[in-house]
Amino acid sequence: MVKVLIVDDSAFMRNALSSMLSSDPEIKIVGTARDGMEALEKIALLKPDIVTMDVEMPRMDGLTALKHIMEKNPVPVIMVSSLTSDGAEATLHALELGAVDFIPKNLSDLSVNIVKIKEMLIDKIKQIGKRDRQRLLFRRKPLPKDEQPKYVVPIRTGDRRIGIVAIGTSTGGPGALQQIIPLLPKDFPTPILIAQHMPANFTKAFADRLNQLSRITVKEAEEGESLKPGVALVAPGRGHMRIRRAGGIDAKVTISEFKDDFIYRPSVDALATSVSELFPGRALGVILTGMGNDGLKGFAAIKKTGGKIYAQDEGSCIVYGMPKAVIEAGLADKVLSLDEMAGEITNSV
Repeated sequence: MVKVLIVDDSAFMRNALSSMLSSDPEIKIVGTARDGMEALEKIALLKPDIVTMDVEMPRMDGLTALKHIMEKNPVPVIMVSSLTSDGAEATLHALELGAVDFIPKNLSDLSVNIVKIKEMLIDKIKQIGKRDRQRLLFRRKPLPKDEQPKYVVPIRTGDRRIGIVAIGTSTGGPGALQQIIPLLPKDFPTPILIAQHMPANFTKAFADRLNQLSRITVKEAEEGESLKPGVALVAPGRGHMRIRRAGGIDAKVTISEFKDDFIYRPSVDALATSVSELFPGRALGVILTGMGNDGLKGFAAIKKTGGKIYAQDEGSCIVYGMPKAVIEAGLADKVLSLDEMAGEITNSV
């Protein structure tokens, strides 16, 4: 049984979330709170397994409460608020402070949106709430770009057969990427493509944040953009990112806003499949923390052409879904912790 505390200044939202989550027999609502101060008191008293937290509240807002929670009584927190939908900076700040994930809500279309997020939220609550708390709450802040990593990045070896790196991730991905991308060397020799499940108005802010922390260049991908060594392109949340040939051997980005047959947007499968077609035998696919199995088909295509696949291990995942699917399908050449991933990626290109 996963014990949940709901924190929101809106009585309607507290009731809606309580009703939504308590519909699952494996979830128990142990309490609600109207602001951050009340949340701190109830966390200490009720000892929930997970907390859903609004951002904008009176007396003590969600970000301030989150700081206190992580300092005094750490517990997994999922941000659920209108501000996380429109305020990407606030959401990214919450993730950096220790929140494990977020659920955006749209107050202008709340009744419809609540129905849409119900299944996703229940799944996240159950998967995150059952994880080992000490592993889940372990956070290592990314190094400033002018500092050297605390471990030695392996020296590059081999014939540099890899010509591109494709990364797919979902729940827990922002934190995982911040422990990988900033550690890559500034002379990284191949393009990097990233598909992170994230709302449309979040991906640019996230890419900009990664760019500030990293030695390589990180930006949100644009239609028709050319692939360049040492440049990581983040798929925009508004559509699926693929690559295509554009005369000669030049590869360019294409963005499709059609949902197609993919459950998630941006789709890891869509990205990885296109990478397998343009870089047969020369692609490195990296699958990180996330729910579901997005990426399984695309990474199977990369593997079939002779490419390599690295998967994040269960112990360092927020949610061990996407990597598990790839590993259980026998596609992973290496299963790595986050501490190992940047060095192994660097050593492979």
